[in-house]
Amino acid sequence: MRLRRLLPVILFSATAVVTSPAQPVTGQERSGPLINFSETEYDFGTVSPGDEAVHYFVFSNTGNAPLAIINVRASCGCMASEWTKKPINTGAVDSLRIEYNTRIKGSFNKTISVQSNAENGDIELRIRGSVVKSK
Repeated sequence: MRLRRLLPVILFSATAVVTSPAQPVTGQERSGPLINFSETEYDFGTVSPGDEAVHYFVFSNTGNAPLAIINVRASCGCMASEWTKKPINTGAVDSLRIEYNTRIKGSFNKTISVQSNAENGDIELRIRGSVVKSK
């Protein structure tokens, strides 16, 4: 019985929320850093055991505040990463160095999570390839 009395109020409230106009657009852009990678995947192809497998993921800060890379996490201990600890200014370009351990034989498909203070959130990068013994 109590629900019947509240039903019109609930329906009116839900309708008001759904039909209320969106916030007006003021023309102001969001502020803060934005990280943009030139590529988010890299294929090493076939490499021999012991070969160097290093790739630099190039990125830029296209936002309007300094960008800081907070952490880079690899999906396994088979990779090493290096990145700048200094803030990257607006318009600046930098890179993230990823190295795969080629002493591990077989195919690989690994992810790297890049955590930053960027407005567009955390970014996931991917490397793949295959380590096979030369004939």
